[in-house]
Amino acid sequence: MFSPRVKTGAFVLEGVNAFATTLYFNYLFFHMREQFGFTNLGNLFLAAANGLIYAVSVWFAGRFAQRKGYFRALRIGFLTMAFALAGAGCVDRLGTGYAGMVFWTLGMSLTWPSLEAIVSERESSQRLQRLLGVYNVVWAGGSALAAFVGGGLRDTFGARSIFFVPATLHLFQWIVAWRLDRASAATVAAARAQPPPPDDADHRERCRSPVPPAVFMKMAWVANPFSYVAINALIPVIPQRAADLHLGPVAAGVFSSIWYFARAAAFVLLWQWTGWHYRFKWLVGAYLAMAACFAVVLVGGSLWLLVGAQLVFGLGVGLAYYSSLYYSMDVGETKGEHGGFHEAALGTGIFAGPAIGAVSLRFFPDWPNMNTWAASALLMIGLAALYWLRYRRPSKSRKP
Repeated sequence: MFSPRVKTGAFVLEGVNAFATTLYFNYLFFHMREQFGFTNLGNLFLAAANGLIYAVSVWFAGRFAQRKGYFRALRIGFLTMAFALAGAGCVDRLGTGYAGMVFWTLGMSLTWPSLEAIVSERESSQRLQRLLGVYNVVWAGGSALAAFVGGGLRDTFGARSIFFVPATLHLFQWIVAWRLDRASAATVAAARAQPPPPDDADHRERCRSPVPPAVFMKMAWVANPFSYVAINALIPVIPQRAADLHLGPVAAGVFSSIWYFARAAAFVLLWQWTGWHYRFKWLVGAYLAMAACFAVVLVGGSLWLLVGAQLVFGLGVGLAYYSSLYYSMDVGETKGEHGGFHEAALGTGIFAGPAIGAVSLRFFPDWPNMNTWAASALLMIGLAALYWLRYRRPSKSRKP
């Protein structure tokens, strides 16, 4: 549907979005800790609130984008995010910070499903694999770069740079989205009238496994939110882990970015190698590695052990995310709505991970590792769900 020029522009928007959102959200926890004295409990509650808002809003946002237009959704989203962060940066109060986070999250929910749909619309499986490979590498690289340089930006430009730098980038995105919308208007109507090209390779790939493609999509929709349970139980406590290791702001930024770069490397590998498509063993193996390394990162005491665990953790969550996005876009034609489902599942994990940690710290304050074991137990529930979906017998309709 969209020309190569428009899709290239979507990749630019995606990379900037990844950098801006990661810079703000990851370093928001450092800001809340330093400015308002937030402990791990306060940061986990903040992360849980963000995830709950995102999980609900992004489902509706995907449907809105599908019906009203991807670029309209993008323009509304970028403008909302820019004003939300500008307001939060100008008035440094706790209530304003929470309000800014809420409106920023609502705006963000309009962006990711739309970008995924623009890249994936009316593509064969082979081209979809390539385009989603580029898509995943771009956003993972942008996120890793933001995590890596964020500490240095805060040291150089001050604590409020985590608001004003992303707000400026969101305004830039609004301008680019407006120009891309005008460029795509002439080609969209003509492309809609043409059926997608047939591709025998699509059918052969989907027949690799006796499990139907729709079941793989559901399994990925389980694995990805549970991986985000682990991610978002981890991110809010990274400042404390860095403090335990006596790392300064710049070193803490480097330390917290390791798994981001590992995830980006996983995306490059999975982009080039398609053997994991519709293979259960790769999905479940990555999930098990991710769950084990999550616990190691939270309770391990050696710096190099934590570095190694973050590397494996990033590879595991990379395959879980790639699976969810690929199967969501490969199965079915309503890319915007499927992108919304994919992101809503992700938001559920963003909520559940820190919520489990917050409840553990609130009701079991004398057990400092309770959040680790609680989140690990939740990950085991996700593992059981994967096996249930894989090996359950399909129900047979009864004859009258």
